[in-house]
Amino acid sequence: MVKTLKNNELRKMSTEELNKKIAEYKEELFNLRFSQATGNLEKPSRIKELRKLVARMKTIIRERELNN
Repeated sequence: MVKTLKNNELRKMSTEELNKKIAEYKEELFNLRFSQATGNLEKPSRIKELRKLVARMKTIIRERELNN
């Protein structure tokens, strides 16, 4: 089971760390979509979970850009 990150945990991370995590999760999303296309996906809810997590990270980065 993969632990999902809470908003306060995300806000403690630096922008650089968030960008690295976004890249990791996007790669995982690509692999999950590929598995889904071939019919081997075990946990379809993980795709939705990752999409929302990436969106939350991007929102935090954007908030930081607007506050500077």
